[in-house]
Amino acid sequence: MPAEPALILWDVDHTLVSFAGLGRELHARAFQEIIGRPAAQVADLAGRTDRAIVIDTLRRNGIDRPESLLPAFYAALPAAAVALDDRMRRTGRVLPGARAAVESLVGDGVVQSVVTGNLPSLARLKLACCELTDLLDLTVGGYGDDDSDRAVLVALAVKRAEAAYGVTFAPARVVVIGDTVHDVRGARDAGVRAVGVATGATTAPALAAAGADAVLADLTDPAALHAAVHGDTVT
Repeated sequence: MPAEPALILWDVDHTLVSFAGLGRELHARAFQEIIGRPAAQVADLAGRTDRAIVIDTLRRNGIDRPESLLPAFYAALPAAAVALDDRMRRTGRVLPGARAAVESLVGDGVVQSVVTGNLPSLARLKLACCELTDLLDLTVGGYGDDDSDRAVLVALAVKRAEAAYGVTFAPARVVVIGDTVHDVRGARDAGVRAVGVATGATTAPALAAAGADAVLADLTDPAALHAAVHGDTVT
């Protein structure tokens, strides 16, 4: 009997890959280019969408009607990443066990994609730098230009994957894997399963308190990952 279809949605930064300081620099460069002066402050990035970060940063720097500038920033951020391509390739790293973790979840009826605060082009650039694009269907993810609410990103990823693959994913078979409380809450608010990984700045207890169904220290234990994804108790 075929396995029930499953959709696994990975966060990108600090879950699969790490680019130390890159996000803040990209936003600072984009601000300088679009506004014509340095940003006095850049909004908090952790677990947030690029849409939310851009709007918050503009407001913190006294810019009215920030939403009107979103298209310009959506062009400037990827351009800044391309300009920093050499640095990205030097400093970007796959987090321990990440590639093997994604490979271990490949199976009949399993679709793997991303739900990330990054713009689609930025997510692809980061994953390409770390040679992970071959394992994920990036056409059906949820991205940072879709909305500021990560629950909306999850719902959009599910809708896109169902349309692309011609299947229906039961909520219990949709799993978001991420390193922040925003990832966990986005999954819970969307009515799907949340697996927290303490590979970023958020502690395992904080991920559990946010409502994660399971919490892992990292992605180096395939058996623990499978238990977390498929619903066995893991703490």
